Amino acid sequence: MHEAQPSQTAIMAAAARAAHLVVDHEPFIFRDTVAATLLGERVEEPLGYHRTHGDHVVLSGTRAQVTARSHYAERRLTEPGRDGLEQYVVLGAGLDTFAYRPEAAGLRVFEVDHPATQRWKRDLADAAGLGQPEGLTFVPLDFESGDLMDGLRAAGFDPGKRALVGWLGVAMYLTPEAIAATFAVIGRFAPGSELIMEYALPPALRDERGSAYAGFALPAAAERGEPWLSFFVPDELSALLKQHGLEVVEHVRQAACVDPGLWERSDALRPADLCRLVRAAVPRS
Repeated sequence: MHEAQPSQTAIMAAAARAAHLVVDHEPFIFRDTVAATLLGERVEEPLGYHRTHGDHVVLSGTRAQVTARSHYAERRLTEPGRDGLEQYVVLGAGLDTFAYRPEAAGLRVFEVDHPATQRWKRDLADAAGLGQPEGLTFVPLDFESGDLMDGLRAAGFDPGKRALVGWLGVAMYLTPEAIAATFAVIGRFAPGSELIMEYALPPALRDERGSAYAGFALPAAAERGEPWLSFFVPDELSALLKQHGLEVVEHVRQAACVDPGLWERSDALRPADLCRLVRAAVPRS
């Protein structure tokens, strides 16, 4: 996020979630009913691209990526294991809309992001008549230089209570050092807390569809000033998480983020191996 312009990555992700409900066919992988409202007039241009060129590997791949990862992460908030879970931390929240939807009822949501991104999002929400939900707290932070724990505490986060941390579509834009520093903070959360993080695979682990997507998307991201900086082999990421007090529960391919039947489709959505999710937990004593 540059001070002078909004994050194109955040716009693209929100527009893809909105486009899924317009361009693709049922069964829907994920229903983000707020993204289009939040984007307002900004949604028209990217939505037009999805309507006209929705079968392109980048556009269909983006819709598959953002819907599958959100389905997986938010499902963890509604499973029986949520008992006693009161805090949801969204790292690099961008234009995430969870806090603005009914599913957020009963949770305190802490959105962590660059101060400029948050100012922009709040302006969009106000313009759309969404305001700020009661359970939402903004935590302004630059991941490369800010202290995550200090920022969360100042916002009212209780590190003594269990939390789920969602870190989707962000880590690939950060340095390995910033990622490790964030792991170190999350590893000090209450036992039973969980992290769900999306990470990018190195070229050797990508499948054909993932490689095709990367061939278009990564150069474009670099040109707009948002290059991908970090790539992980699953075993190496597991070791790094363990080093900072987090035990890996599972690494999840995009194809496995949702029920298999949701990939039996008549539209262009197909899973790809470009990124994966890792779910890790702070061990219970």
